[in-house]
Amino acid sequence: MYKILFPESNNDFIKAAATLLKGQGVCDPILEESDMSIAGKKLSEGLADGMVAGIDFSSRDVILACRDQVGVAGQTDPSEKKTFSSLFVADFPDGRRYIISDGATCKNPTAEQLADIVILVYEAAVKILDETPRIAMLSFSTFGSGGKDPSMDKIAETIKLVRECNPDILIDGEMQLDAAVNERIGKKKAPHGSKVAGRANVLITPDINSGNILYKSLEQFAGAKLAGPILLGFKKPVSDLSRGSTAEDIIFTTECLVKLI
Repeated sequence: MYKILFPESNNDFIKAAATLLKGQGVCDPILEESDMSIAGKKLSEGLADGMVAGIDFSSRDVILACRDQVGVAGQTDPSEKKTFSSLFVADFPDGRRYIISDGATCKNPTAEQLADIVILVYEAAVKILDETPRIAMLSFSTFGSGGKDPSMDKIAETIKLVRECNPDILIDGEMQLDAAVNERIGKKKAPHGSKVAGRANVLITPDINSGNILYKSLEQFAGAKLAGPILLGFKKPVSDLSRGSTAEDIIFTTECLVKLI
């Protein structure tokens, strides 16, 4: 079993989740009470295969520990700028599963950063989803219906960069949420025969505001079960839990996290 570090062992939800995770054979939990810097260093030294934190620590604490202690994947020089990101997994009662990004790390990404985010999320989605990732770039507009806007230009440039990097990735946009996930609406608003519209299972939002609002809306209003945020782009997989997480949320997040190891 993979070893997962939980550096907030005094939290009752963490204790309950760890017991169940161990009993269900999901992982071998390592419970400690330490600050994020120490926890990040231990993870980088190989004490564990991944880490689940953030139920008491702030997102800033967790992300900085990942950046400074765990390290950014592919970074050969600390001054080198590399994009890191996050995703949420949303499971609905009817069995649908969506991946959402980025609602936790990159505030207002450039086209180049958005392309990096898409590729990071795609690589994770291949492991988390039971079907081919179909990526929709979300917007207030669907294929030009909103007129001209810089945000739409950024999405078009993002898609171009992603396709240049990996032409096999199924990605399309810009599109509104209903056109992305509702097959009837997708066919109506995307008459060109998009392979993504109406069938998207990976939703990329244009900035952290829209991403954060979307995932919390799905959880609070639509009854979705959420895992994450799971941080992407670091040398080891780490989840930055919402501070409102329950034991059930922690279990689900850990189940998704171990798929990335």
